[in-house]
Amino acid sequence: MRYYSKSTGSTYIAGLHGSMPADAVEISEDLYFSVIGNPARGKIRAHDEQGLPYLVDAPEVVPDPAALEREWRDDELSSVIWLRERHRDQLEIGAATTLTSDQVNELLVYLQALRDWPQSLSFPQAEHRPVPPAWITEQVQ
Repeated sequence: MRYYSKSTGSTYIAGLHGSMPADAVEISEDLYFSVIGNPARGKIRAHDEQGLPYLVDAPEVVPDPAALEREWRDDELSSVIWLRERHRDQLEIGAATTLTSDQVNELLVYLQALRDWPQSLSFPQAEHRPVPPAWITEQVQ
């Protein structure tokens, strides 16, 4: 016989488990397989008044606009930081730089705007995101 405990969310088999929680109730194999062993996609477990599990629709996940914008900002920083690193490396070894001094300045201003974006009064409105210099898309990593 199989038992289910609402408090632990686990099943127990009589004779296999030495002890079971006080709220353990007998559960059929069919119920076990449909609710615990192979639940339908988009469903979560709930419990009836006897403590038996059943499936309900999972609550809709509402995205956090601020978290999404921070993720965008972090991705954007990661996607352009190599330009600054390449420029610094080229300067350090005395090689000709790929970027002009004006481009480096624009890049640094853009990086700072990205860092400051979460503190902006317009944050997290995507239409007010910092705008990258147009030449960045022409760069090859």
